[in-house]
Amino acid sequence: MRYLIPLLLFLAACESPHYSMMGATKGEVTLDGIRFVVFHKDDQAEVLRMGYLTRAQRGPVPALMERAAAQVTGCRVIPNSMRTRIPGDTGEATFDLDC
Repeated sequence: MRYLIPLLLFLAACESPHYSMMGATKGEVTLDGIRFVVFHKDDQAEVLRMGYLTRAQRGPVPALMERAAAQVTGCRVIPNSMRTRIPGDTGEATFDLDC
């Protein structure tokens, strides 16, 4: 029982934005069979990839994340603006937008 509450909190955080994106609008899109959750606030978008992918499947994900940000927000993604908190991470990225 003592592990249940931390586990539930961890699972609830999986689809939550970074604290800097609190108050953002949320949208979802599936591209090439991969589900993305997009948070849009001002001139930024945070994109979360949902689900597990093997290392071999992760190659196209950054480009898909950029497409997801553009599609959900309706804004143009500024080229080369992708940032991740962990280098090479394909689970989360932030993009600058031109809206």
